[in-house]
Amino acid sequence: MSSLVETVLFVFGLAALGYISGVSGYLKPAIGDAVSEFAVRVALPVLLFRTMAHADFHGAAPWTLWTIYFFALAVTWIAGHLTVTRIFGRDSAAGVVGGVSAAFSNSVLLGIPFILGVYGKDGVEILSLIVSVHLAVVMIASIVLFEIFEEGGKAPGRWLELAIGFVCKLFGNAIIVGILAGVAWHLTGLALPSLAGRFVDAIADTAGPLALFAMGLSLRKFGISGNLMPSATLSVLKLMVMPAIVLVAAWAFGLPPLAAKVAVATASMPAGVNSYLIAVQFRTAQGLASSQLTLSTVAAVVTTAFWLAIAHAVFG
Repeated sequence: MSSLVETVLFVFGLAALGYISGVSGYLKPAIGDAVSEFAVRVALPVLLFRTMAHADFHGAAPWTLWTIYFFALAVTWIAGHLTVTRIFGRDSAAGVVGGVSAAFSNSVLLGIPFILGVYGKDGVEILSLIVSVHLAVVMIASIVLFEIFEEGGKAPGRWLELAIGFVCKLFGNAIIVGILAGVAWHLTGLALPSLAGRFVDAIADTAGPLALFAMGLSLRKFGISGNLMPSATLSVLKLMVMPAIVLVAAWAFGLPPLAAKVAVATASMPAGVNSYLIAVQFRTAQGLASSQLTLSTVAAVVTTAFWLAIAHAVFG
């Protein structure tokens, strides 16, 4: 078995252990929520702080990386929106959920430990550039689009107010704080004191396994809630179309090999839980988001390995 395939199976295997622990009743759903909160609010931010404090980004050009990744995200989002509204006849609000589900990768709970396992800390440095703006871009776009479709575009002050409010809240997000604090420490040029370094290492080293186990445990809350055909179609967009766009664009623009492979791997991740949370927040298409999240996560075991193999063949 190749090391690449073994890494994919290991990462998704940890998530599967979490799912089995939940669906079998061995662990209660509340435990999954608690572990997820610790992973997202403590362990992963500390891991990102450590990563950014020692980062050099290995030739990655942030603007080129962002342009490639978010161009693919925008194209896939539009395709998801049109799929839900034009092909399956849902309203525009459900179309926004469809767009988010097709384009929003699970770049934190799954992406960070996955990239760490495949590409090490160098890969996480590149991923951090995407993560630092990923949530903000998607959430602000979602808010603006919902307001446009709900108000017919007649209340720009309302969606602008919501977007500004979200940007303010963003700086209270532990993941963003971890990244920014790591960058700030990196700019000082100082080494972490020995005791502080031991604390950081002890917490950061738990981040990957905890995040994966928690993600699997939380999947029990979702499942397939009908909407099979639209969910499957959105999953194809998420798992096959988006990484294909990133791969072609990364090759065309000459993105450095490591950055290109990380971008493709991130685009190949299944839908993130935020697509479901957005659906809940705006009280529309929750079943669609839940089904697509579950389907894409299960299918990603195969499709992510496929895209990693293609990326390694193209970029070395």
